[in-house]
Amino acid sequence: MPKVYLLLGGNLGDRTTYLQQARESVAARVGGITDTSKIYETAAWGKTDQPNFLNQVLEVETDLSPDKVLQNINLIEHDLGRIRQEHWGSRVIDIDILFYGDLVLQTQRLTIPHPQLHLRRFTLLPLAEIAPGIEHPLLNKRVIQLLKECPDTLEVKELKL
Repeated sequence: MPKVYLLLGGNLGDRTTYLQQARESVAARVGGITDTSKIYETAAWGKTDQPNFLNQVLEVETDLSPDKVLQNINLIEHDLGRIRQEHWGSRVIDIDILFYGDLVLQTQRLTIPHPQLHLRRFTLLPLAEIAPGIEHPLLNKRVIQLLKECPDTLEVKELKL
């Protein structure tokens, strides 16, 4: 079964509870979670006039197709109360597919690897924690190298629970 790396994030409501509910739903609807990063807090990226985000990366083994993974994570977001109002806006939960094995895919609905993965410190830091050696199939660089070269300067700090 391929390993899928998902980024969970949110900046509204009880952020840690939403992450926990998302993890439980991913395990039930997508596949077995085989590793999780710590939870990190960072200022909003892209649209900066909003509350700080919590983010976490999950490693998941799944027998679902990429399209079915996308469909299920969209259902999870919906069930947890996500309302899509504006691009990069505040949200209770967001789930992105970062990698799906070593697959490269571009359709109208889905791009794998995530097209902005290498530009976001809040994505690369938790990903490097659990999968530093994964190689980006288009950039031909390992995650740890992408983190070192990341142009994003936003502070990403571990959440102390």
